[in-house]
Amino acid sequence: MENLSLILAIVVVTALAFDFTNGFHDTANAMATTISTGALKPKVAVAMSAALNLVGAFLSVEVANTISKGLVDESGIRPEVIFAALVGAILWNLLTWLVGLPSSSSHALMGGLIGATVASAGLGAVHGDVLVTKVLLPAIAAPLVAGVAAMFATRLSYSLGKKADGKAAAKGYRAGQIASAGLVSLAHGTNDAQKTMGIITLALVAGGSLAPDSDPPMWVILSAGLAIALGTYLGGWRIIRTMGKGLTDLQPQQGFAAQTSAATVILASSHLGFSLSTTHSVSGSVMGAGLGRKGGVVRWSTATRMFVAWGLTLPAAALVGALAEYVTGFGDWGTALVAVFLVASSAAIWKLSRREVVDHTNVNDTDGTDDAEPAGVITTAMAAVTPPPTTAMAEELSATIHAPTSADPAAPKAAV
Repeated sequence: MENLSLILAIVVVTALAFDFTNGFHDTANAMATTISTGALKPKVAVAMSAALNLVGAFLSVEVANTISKGLVDESGIRPEVIFAALVGAILWNLLTWLVGLPSSSSHALMGGLIGATVASAGLGAVHGDVLVTKVLLPAIAAPLVAGVAAMFATRLSYSLGKKADGKAAAKGYRAGQIASAGLVSLAHGTNDAQKTMGIITLALVAGGSLAPDSDPPMWVILSAGLAIALGTYLGGWRIIRTMGKGLTDLQPQQGFAAQTSAATVILASSHLGFSLSTTHSVSGSVMGAGLGRKGGVVRWSTATRMFVAWGLTLPAAALVGALAEYVTGFGDWGTALVAVFLVASSAAIWKLSRREVVDHTNVNDTDGTDDAEPAGVITTAMAAVTPPPTTAMAEELSATIHAPTSADPAAPKAAV
């Protein structure tokens, strides 16, 4: 392990703390649909996701290199700048977790880094072409691509399975959903764990402990993988509830389609080195799956709040990162003040979260406020162009169970 000064040690610990929040903030990306459909019990689901996140952290370093070598000018960065960036990212993660909104941990980190860098070295230290091509454009494209893919995959699943035995098909889709959830977890490890690897590597380069353009050392890869795995295991139950129940009501076919589509997008982006938001990808695929089922409803009130959070993530984290960098510029006492503020704010947010505890025992409960939300304009429009009728297997099974027997000729026929 490289020789670390005190400030570098603080940055590394803070980066791993961010990685931990990233883990529990993004558990919903992999396991929300699996938990909401009952394919896996909550604690089993998060344990499986944690293990696969750890494995995924060792599969690639392309995204880590995008952050450590591409987004900002290494020569203009001090370790204090990275510390300030992490403060902005952690606080945004905790605030959105408190209110149960699936915002992007990736964009929180990018925003914090950009804000702190601009405050320290000016706009010229940010590589705008990398920001646009590998951060902003994927942020827009990923949910759209994943959503459209999930919508058509859902329709195809119902179409192919409409004549299948209901119970056997549902069991098969649950098995497929478990497998696809594992794939999302693996993909999350290859993408999000690398962001912390990249930020630690950037700090080591800035502090003179690594040569410029170095790849992440093995101890950085291992520690980042363990931190995100631990956070994932603890589970961000508030966001899991929103993703699994708040956006739409999912059946196993939809869960399978959503997770498979999201995993494909995430793995492709990791291979290309795009700093993709897994939250955006999975949220888009969940909404696409909701639109893909005949009669499915996306709760646009929840989706709108989520979109607002997405739009605020980069500028909010950038603002906090810039303010934190300004304070650290006063010297060691400024850095200590920012550290105290971070710890105190984190403790206050945790205390607020205890007023209404959400955990594995009540993650699938809802307060009923969204259950009665009528189909909005978009949902109605999508239903209008749905190919004629491919009835959901669950509906067919219900109709079969409740259909009158042939011994009662006077009974009305069950609607199909």
